[in-house]
Parts: sequence; C-alpha cells; structure tokens
Amino acid sequence: MNIRALTGFLDPGWPLDARRIASMAAALNAARHALSQAGYMVQTLRVATPPPSDMGKPVPAAARADLARQLEAQCFVHGIDYGCIGPTLPEEPAGFSAISEILAATENVFTSASFADFDHGLSLSAARACGQAIFEASTLSPDGFANLRFAALANVSPGTPFFPAAYHEGGTTPAMAAATEAAELAVDALRDVSSLATARRRLIGMIEAHAATLTRTLQRITAEHEVRFLGLDFSFAPYPEFARSLGTACEALGVPATGLAGTAAAIAFLADSLDRAQFQRTGFCGLFLPVLEDATLAARAGQGHLTVTDLLLYATLCGAGLDTIPLPGDTTPEAISAVLVDLGAIALRHNKPLTARLMPIPGKVAGDEVRFDFPYFASSRVLALRAEPLAGPLAGAGILDLGRRTQDR
Repeated sequence: MNIRALTGFLDPGWPLDARRIASMAAALNAARHALSQAGYMVQTLRVATPPPSDMGKPVPAAARADLARQLEAQCFVHGIDYGCIGPTLPEEPAGFSAISEILAATENVFTSASFADFDHGLSLSAARACGQAIFEASTLSPDGFANLRFAALANVSPGTPFFPAAYHEGGTTPAMAAATEAAELAVDALRDVSSLATARRRLIGMIEAHAATLTRTLQRITAEHEVRFLGLDFSFAPYPEFARSLGTACEALGVPATGLAGTAAAIAFLADSLDRAQFQRTGFCGLFLPVLEDATLAARAGQGHLTVTDLLLYATLCGAGLDTIPLPGDTTPEAISAVLVDLGAIALRHNKPLTARLMPIPGKVAGDEVRFDFPYFASSRVLALRAEPLAGPLAGAGILDLGRRTQDR
C-alpha cells in the first residue's frame, strides 16, 4: 500500500511568505523519509491553503491567479509536487470567475469551490457557478484536462489531504495529514477468502495495522516540526492497474461486473469495514470511485456497465462523489449544475462529504474512446449524462435548505 499524498495545511500569507512554505516543506520531507524507513512509498508532497477569502489577509478574486503562480513557484523551489488553493465560497460570486484563471496560469496548482454545506445550505446560484467553471475549464486545452485540477465541493470540511478537495482552516496553526492509496489493500484482503466474516476480519486487521504504524511515525515527525497531526484519510483510493482497483475488490466479493446488481452491496460492505476500523481520522475515509483512475471502473464504464446514475447511488453508500468522469464535450453548464444539485442534496441529507470532478472532453460524444497521456489515468469511453437544465424553483437563486436525515420512528 502506498501513500498517495502527504499534505501540509497552512496560510502562506499574502503576498506569499516563502518562509512558511519552506518550513512546511522541511516537515513534509522529514515525514516522507520517516515513512520510507517504515516501508511506505510516498507518491507526492502537497500543500493546501485556506479559502482565499479566509486567509489572514484575504486575497481578492483579481489577485488569485497571481497567488497561484507564486504558490507554484515556491512549491517547485522547495520540492513540493502540488499546491492547492482553498475553495471559492458561495458568498463570494466574484471568486468563481477566477477559477479558470487559476487553472490557466499554472500546471500544478489545484483549486475548488464549495456550493453546499450545513452552515449555508445548498446554494443554487453557487451550483450554477460551479457548472460554469467546469465548462470554462474544459476549454482551456483541447483534451479538457484542466478539470483534473478543479472540484465542486459539497459538505467537505477542512483537513482532507486529497486534492482538489484539500484546504486549511483559516486562522489555525499549520497541520499535516496523510492520504492512502488503499484500494490495493482491499483487493489483497479479499483474495482467496470463503466468507464475508473472514474478509471483514482480515480487512479491518490490515487497516488498523497500517494505520497504527503511519500514525506513530507521523505523530513523531509533526511534534518535532511543531505542526499539528490531523490524522489519516484512510480511503480506498485506486491506481490504474487491475490489482490496485476498487472495482476489482468489488468483483472479488462476487459482483459479475462493477455497475451490475450487487455492486451497491459490495461497496456498502467495504465502507462498513472501513468504518469499523479504529484510527485517527480526517477527511473522507471512504471509497474513491474515480472512473479514469481505476482500471476496472474505466473498463466497466467503457463496456456500458457503469453509469453516472450508478455512481450517484454509490455516493449514498460512502463513495466520495463523482470523480474523473469523462463527459461529452457539448455538455452545457446548466446540465452540469443539475447534476451538482443532486450531489449536494445527497451530501446534506446523508451528512457526508462529496465532490464532483467532471471532465467534459471537447469534440467527444458519448461512447467515444478517451485516452490521456497521463500515468494516473486508464483508457475508457465518454459517459452519457442524463441531465437537462433545471426549471422552476430549482432554477432560481435561492437556497435549498436540507436537514440531516434522522432515523425513522
């Protein structure tokens, strides 16, 4: 099992204070070395900022592309692979116009926008602004690749180390968290097992053993560098190989092909096993179902077994949302925002963090082959999107105020 990311959370200041980045880089590199000594490969080092409007000195929308350029430059100088600028918030409509500027100005900086949480409800206007941002980002390059670096967030708290959802809580001390690439662990746990009870026991044991080692190692390093340890986002994130695929894990449980009947039960079983494991948590701690990052999911989507509607269902069972989904290039901003409204409603009713990283591919239609020259993506096909522009009250500028679902009496 690899560590997908060690993420440092900090307010870099504005103008950006290079000393803060350097200090965090030292902590991240020390953590990488310590984890390597413990037998774990760390794929990337990352840093994430607060929402620009929540930084000690708020960054206006017009300056955010410059912030992104400065952050990218400092990451390069200090050996940090990626930076993430915290989310645009629903109450700052001008910030949404800066999203495509941030993506166009950089290659290794991610960002996000929040459109639903329990403090504000589901902002219909913010959902539409996210849809517009996704559409605009899809036109920045001929392959639509820029949307890899943007996500719309629903009910996502600060402190998750996975990008593009990562952001720091403004006004707090620097912190660190680790994100696992643990789909491979689920595949290993389910190999040659004859019963669900054995599979569950083996999987929980593996999770807790790895988590104990990771936590012990990172707590020591963060204490030495005076950085808060937030915990582990121990999620079943995949890599585009069949042996490291969450889809492969589902099929090891007996599902004929991921997306067919039985998939929801398999996902619920894996999520429940993860919930039962004991460790210090942050972020999602759930199941990642990114179509283009998972070899089995990419194949099943290409075969027509796995749809966007299926992925919305799995989001209710501890999937992390709609991730790296290739869509037709002529998908409209209004159709995208309709899907986001559904995702936000699920996040609020089920009280869970969800994200949408949707990738309209210019010039492509449903069924066309998708192939990127990118080592973390598998080949697949463009998925159809059953969505049309909303009308009536859902097309307004109001708030969809949804409470958490309570147990039936």
